Amino acid sequence: MWKSKVKINVNEQPIELDQQANIEQLLTFLDSPLKGSAIAVNQKIISRSEWANYKLQENDQVSLFQAIAGG
Repeated sequence: MWKSKVKINVNEQPIELDQQANIEQLLTFLDSPLKGSAIAVNQKIISRSEWANYKLQENDQVSLFQAIAGG
């Protein structure tokens, strides 16, 4: 059985993911660290505690940031 896919944009780059993918799965797919990352979906910051339950939808605009320590 084929899994349905959704098309999203991550930092303006098109990506296809499984339909039920969440933010943690997206970061794993992108080989991006979970620690030190910040995510906004459709210009709304999504808190880390919501990543496992936040299902990505068709045409979501995802902004992925790497937190930088320093002063």
